[in-house]
Amino acid sequence: MSIRGFWLTFIPVLASCAVLSGALVFSGCYTLKQGAIMLGYLGKAVALEDLEDTADPETRAFISRVEDIRRFAMNELGLRESKNYTRYVEIDRDYLAAVVSACAADSFTRHEWTFPVVGTVPYKGFFDTAGARKEALSLRAEGLDVWVRGVDAFSTLGWFRDPLYSYMKKYSEYHLADLIIHELVHATVFLRGQAQFNEQLAEFIGTTGARLYIAGRFGLQSPEYLAIDREAADAGVFREYIRGLIQELEAVYGDSSLNREVKLQRKAGIIAGAQKRFAGEYESRFTGEDYRGFATLSVNNAYLDLFRLYHEEDSFLKSLYRQICETLPDSGDPPGLAGLRRLIEAAKSLPKGDPREGLRAAVLRTPGT
Repeated sequence: MSIRGFWLTFIPVLASCAVLSGALVFSGCYTLKQGAIMLGYLGKAVALEDLEDTADPETRAFISRVEDIRRFAMNELGLRESKNYTRYVEIDRDYLAAVVSACAADSFTRHEWTFPVVGTVPYKGFFDTAGARKEALSLRAEGLDVWVRGVDAFSTLGWFRDPLYSYMKKYSEYHLADLIIHELVHATVFLRGQAQFNEQLAEFIGTTGARLYIAGRFGLQSPEYLAIDREAADAGVFREYIRGLIQELEAVYGDSSLNREVKLQRKAGIIAGAQKRFAGEYESRFTGEDYRGFATLSVNNAYLDLFRLYHEEDSFLKSLYRQICETLPDSGDPPGLAGLRRLIEAAKSLPKGDPREGLRAAVLRTPGT
């Protein structure tokens, strides 16, 4: 999955966290170790306008791309106006933080952490990898499946001005737009204790918004846009594999006649079989190399549950977006832009309660739908 290939790598790239800094601000000793590193990064941040005169051509081109994406996200999509991504930090690695997730070994019961203000979240972030390793060891000692991944961005939900990092200069226009829009969604819409909805909403708007950005800037027949289609096709095949694997495991986990040891044995066999099939079918089903590593990855429930966290199983948001687009007249924008803007506007007004029902109701209340 290229930039979004964190399902495949041990230190992945674009996996984002909505509330990493919120957890740091409100969690005692955890703050002392991690907050100092975060504040150190923020202290090194340089305003983009201060860089433009002295920066090398690559950095100036990067600044121009970021400013254009920010304008698109705020002016054309209607995301919240902010100073996010107006400062730049040089960093000596290609990810920002290590994030730990955990899940029961014999079910998809997600391990969660609770922090003031942000509520319950299914991950815990560390700017120092040693802290992440220590947390992972502790969770494994409790019998949990654990996954540690790198993230290259997170939203501080308004507590700080989120900066850009030097490794982002290598990203394509599409992946840079995806990252920035995804994180600005978190800064625009955040529901306390609704991590799965928050992540799925940001995931959908980020990828859809980035596609619309490329369509508007380069055209629907451009190499840049056609590359998105190829990547999306491979991503769809991969999602199909993962959902099938999850369904197989859920059948085992839900069988009350099996004890824990038998479930764990069958789990190992199912995962091994799925990876063998994946490797055997790879050449005929995928066009790129981004997913090949899955065949040898140490897949466990924590890894698979991350997929469930970020990716919908029922296409709720996609279907709602399509419904909105069908009711709107052609505005001359890239197809679907007005629909995404309408979806974002509805999401801004979500009340407490079931966020899906709230979003559906907000869309229905919006004129034109």
